[in-house]
Amino acid sequence: MLSTIAILLLILWGVGLLSAYTLGGFIHILLIIAIGILIARMIQGRRL
Repeated sequence: MLSTIAILLLILWGVGLLSAYTLGGFIHILLIIAIGILIARMIQGRRL
């Protein structure tokens, strides 16, 4: 479940970077959350 959320956040971040209409820092917050989830999963030893 966490990996699904992380992948979804990464996709939303990528779409935000490609679009001309962005919400400012919100897109970058999504990236930080997604990276944090992935790092937490790697520390726990689970596969992506």
